[in-house]
Amino acid sequence: MRNILVTGGAGFIGSNLVDTLLAEGDWNVTVVDDFNDFYSPDIKRANITEHLKSRYYNLVELDIRDASALERLFAVVSFDVIVHLAARAGVRPSLSEPKLYAETNINGTLNLLELARIHGIEQFVFGSSSSVYGVNEKVPFAEDDQISRPISPYAATKAAGELICHTYSHLYGIRMVCLRFFTVYGARQRPDLAIHKFSRLITDGKPIQVFGDGTTRRDYTYVDDIIQGVRAAIDYDGSQYEIFNLGESQTTELSELIELIERSLDMKAVIDRRPMQPGDVPTTFADISKSRELLGYSPTTKIAEGIPKFVEWFRSHS
Repeated sequence: MRNILVTGGAGFIGSNLVDTLLAEGDWNVTVVDDFNDFYSPDIKRANITEHLKSRYYNLVELDIRDASALERLFAVVSFDVIVHLAARAGVRPSLSEPKLYAETNINGTLNLLELARIHGIEQFVFGSSSSVYGVNEKVPFAEDDQISRPISPYAATKAAGELICHTYSHLYGIRMVCLRFFTVYGARQRPDLAIHKFSRLITDGKPIQVFGDGTTRRDYTYVDDIIQGVRAAIDYDGSQYEIFNLGESQTTELSELIELIERSLDMKAVIDRRPMQPGDVPTTFADISKSRELLGYSPTTKIAEGIPKFVEWFRSHS
């Protein structure tokens, strides 16, 4: 049995990863989560109900900004791998709370990297974001594209996290795998994200806010495909530092997304048009050729299949 730490392990992506790790039966899984009020902590607690029944699962409630609390954890558990998914998420909220985003996403990441250095942990997987690409005129986005012009505090903190990871890999020989997630959706999706929010509002007969003219495009990625990529990154040993895109490598226009949700719900949306928001990018589009080659990453769920799957989960958990 190997010991793995999953930060943010009660959240959307983290709890789905823990499902996979516990099902494998080869891991003692420790989850760190602070159950903050970004959205209802009850949702996260519901995510881990089954996990708590496993003797191979240990939940530690702490904030990754608290270096002393992390040090106490690392003093009693010897980890083989860290998967760092804990973060303050979202572009728009970061505009109003940039200091909180920097403290959590940069300082919190640094706390974990320091402990990885001190305790000789050899594998560190960092959850980054497609937001780091900013307004990238070259599509699809490749890992070696320029990311020096982020347009939101959230994006800047994720780019900074990648750079800090590179520094620790270079100086201390820790293998770092940075994963740029592209608009993840599926079971347990956060309630603030568009697909979940739209589904709830349409179901309640309330208007959905559409920012811009509906022509923005996103590379929507089903959570099961993301987990496939994260799981491959845990075992990756091809180099000391790599960045990988995890997306579906196809884009969907916002207006088309709304139509897919409407069809799956068998309900019509009431549209409330709003201006484009600061920090929003017009397009995200992942080049996943590197991930296919080096991780064996192979996403299988297209958006036309994924939205009905999400709606099925949404209706059973509303």
